[in-house]
Amino acid sequence: MADTRFRGVFPPTVTPLTEDRELDVASFERSLNRMIDAGVHGLFVLGSTSEVVFSTDQRRREILETVVRVVDGRVPVLAGVIDMQTERMIEHAKVAQSIGVDGIVATAPFYAIAGTAEIEANFRYIHDAVDLPLFAYDIPVCVHKKLPGDLLLKLGMEGVLTGVKDSSGDDVGFRFLLEMNHKEGNPLNILTGHEVVVDGAYLGGADGAVPGLANVYPDPYVQQWDAAQAGDWGKVASIQNYLADLMRITVVPKGVVGFGAGVGAFKTAMKELGIISTNQMPRPVARLEGDNIKAIRQVLAESNLLS
Repeated sequence: MADTRFRGVFPPTVTPLTEDRELDVASFERSLNRMIDAGVHGLFVLGSTSEVVFSTDQRRREILETVVRVVDGRVPVLAGVIDMQTERMIEHAKVAQSIGVDGIVATAPFYAIAGTAEIEANFRYIHDAVDLPLFAYDIPVCVHKKLPGDLLLKLGMEGVLTGVKDSSGDDVGFRFLLEMNHKEGNPLNILTGHEVVVDGAYLGGADGAVPGLANVYPDPYVQQWDAAQAGDWGKVASIQNYLADLMRITVVPKGVVGFGAGVGAFKTAMKELGIISTNQMPRPVARLEGDNIKAIRQVLAESNLLS
């Protein structure tokens, strides 16, 4: 059966930076405590939203140590161990275990071309190397490989994987995985990483969500989870409509794409709401400025978060 520790809302944490691109510890503490106070059920650190691929080993350690210290056991912490190949992922996993996280999250290997056999071996090697629950991170837009649902289920049934964090954009494949998992007694915790379709994921039986937008406004995601547990699907859908409108902060910026638009918008909104001190981005990504900030402020105002 799925691990009950990893159910509910697990925001992927934004990493606030100072103007000099150092870790802004004060802002980070404020953001983490704000989400925990809102009732989130866990945190996912060092994923895409956390700037994992922009971070040196030292920065990764600094982020993890800060999160584990601030959280202090109040909610489970999942740590990304994302890297190009297995040996590097195992190194990150051992560091994360030594710091005291509750679980780890790994992608398929990337850069060097890998097939299904290598992907399966990668997860098995990581599982054998550390004594922590292991989640597979399905994000083909970044690693250029879709994780096969039958492989994920097989590894879940064998105890290699504890769960899946799905950011594949493949809603049909996600639903198939939910159905296969249910038929086998739910060996996997299956979490959706798509902020604007959480209602459908819950209706299909997902165990939770990993919404980056919860860094900006966590409360509705917690309320939505509670409504889903109560079977109040009208409320679930109504909250999702509100959150879909708020998610427009990521599409109104002009002249930027990808990480700069998505996480850049989260950071900008958090700065405008007084959660973090700057919207600084890691090199080589430029932070949002000028009319893009005005556009994000407009969405925040329309969502009743700014006057």
